[in-house]
Amino acid sequence: MYPFIKTRSWYRLSPHARQGMMDEHIAASAPFKGVHLNTSYSYGIDDQDFVVAFDSDYPQEFVDLVGRLRYTEASLYMQRDTPMFACAKAPIDAILAQLANTE
Repeated sequence: MYPFIKTRSWYRLSPHARQGMMDEHIAASAPFKGVHLNTSYSYGIDDQDFVVAFDSDYPQEFVDLVGRLRYTEASLYMQRDTPMFACAKAPIDAILAQLANTE
């Protein structure tokens, strides 16, 4: 999970140009079937444009995906994609039980 900020020049591109770059970005992601993307748009609400969260049982596949995406044209318009947070998914009962057992 991480915040994502595009450069101002990204927003000066035509919608058609941006869509073409995003189509390339999506195509580059296609081989990574075990990684699912959840995007929350926050442009104008907070400092970042988006918050992206990737869900996968395969951390190495996520690392490989991010490496592949760094070579797409759209990545040239990335201003910031940090800090990055790694999270573990668990049922809420298990999380609460674990928190209750910590000192």
